[in-house]
Amino acid sequence: MLFQSFFSNTLGPFLFSVISLFPPCLRGSSALHPFLPSADNPGRVDLQWFAAEDEGRTEEPSETKLRKAREEGRVAKSQELVAAVGLLFPAVTLLLLGGYMASTMRDMLVYYLGLVGKTDIAKDSGPVAAAFFSYFLRLTLPLALVGVVGAIFSNVLQVGFVFSAKPITPDFSKIVPRFGQYFRRTLFSAEGLFNLAKSLVKIAIIGVMAFLTIQGEFDKLRRLFEGPFWPSATFIFSLTMRLVIEVAAALLVLSVPDYIFQRRQYMESLKMSKEEVKEERKQQEGDPLIKSRLRERMRELLARNMAVNVPKADVVITNPTHYAIALEWNREKMAAPTVTAKGVDEAAQRIKRIALEAGVPMVENRPLARALYAEVEIGDAIPEKFYQAIAAVLAHVYAQERGEAGLAGEAALAGVDALAGAASPAMAGF
Repeated sequence: MLFQSFFSNTLGPFLFSVISLFPPCLRGSSALHPFLPSADNPGRVDLQWFAAEDEGRTEEPSETKLRKAREEGRVAKSQELVAAVGLLFPAVTLLLLGGYMASTMRDMLVYYLGLVGKTDIAKDSGPVAAAFFSYFLRLTLPLALVGVVGAIFSNVLQVGFVFSAKPITPDFSKIVPRFGQYFRRTLFSAEGLFNLAKSLVKIAIIGVMAFLTIQGEFDKLRRLFEGPFWPSATFIFSLTMRLVIEVAAALLVLSVPDYIFQRRQYMESLKMSKEEVKEERKQQEGDPLIKSRLRERMRELLARNMAVNVPKADVVITNPTHYAIALEWNREKMAAPTVTAKGVDEAAQRIKRIALEAGVPMVENRPLARALYAEVEIGDAIPEKFYQAIAAVLAHVYAQERGEAGLAGEAALAGVDALAGAASPAMAGF
């Protein structure tokens, strides 16, 4: 309520007075109508200023969209941090190298004053120009290098290493002015109000810090008129550097909430509508209709192969109602029993019907059936941890086929011991 009251009682009348200065063509723009205070109620401020600009974009941006935006050079960063570091680093460098630069400037002054009346610049311009560039580089190169390093550091700190030529690619569609969109973004939006408040805070910080710094040294500044030149210049330089560093540090602190806001605005600008999410999912995973047709085709192939593979199985392990797994073991070609078909519910009943018609033995083992269905795919050999259980099942099946109970007991024991070791030796026990 306090927030809305401030904009209704303070900002609304101010904006109405500003907008009244616009040309009639802009005041009548339909793009501004939903946002303008009226003459009857100058305090009315539409709360759409602080809502998302793109209505209907309620979904958070996907990883794909974030990655694409990053590749295009669209990242969340605070220019205040770049500006603060760009001011702080050269200021500290200038403070540390102040003696060296003062000495260089003094040498340069002595050199050029020494040329007065001795050298004809029009004829002997080569040495003079070489000396100029030498002094120029010695004075400016350290600051320039530190400024470049500071700019790179502040950007890498926020967004990492990103290189994209798209932000500097010419876009001729932006040449046409769009006044409605411009005023809506700069004045009638949360971003515009935040930038206005940020600018006012920056002005206040610089003004207050400058006032306090100068006020504390006012007596010394007043006595500089009576002192020698060099100490006075040194004092003014140190006072200026102190003020610059303090302001840069304050702006560095101010850049933290600015980065948070820019990050929030960046995520808001990349929000997606439900339709965009669906389209992106289709592009990544394929059309759901095509996927359903592929699954249906795969089921048909599995059902067709089921009728061929199940009769070749040595045993079908059942749940008995929900799961059915067909196992085949060819001791000459396979290192361990292999799953040739598996199914659940209707597919399980079909496997059992085919096995019954083909005379394939069926063994009920609920934990084993569930475990094999969950962990082993069609065409894969069984894992080693199932060797003992499968050995017992196969021993039981072979005993029924042979009709020899004694041999079945021996085969079962041999199978259990062998399968607990390795696949090939295990199968040799039967």
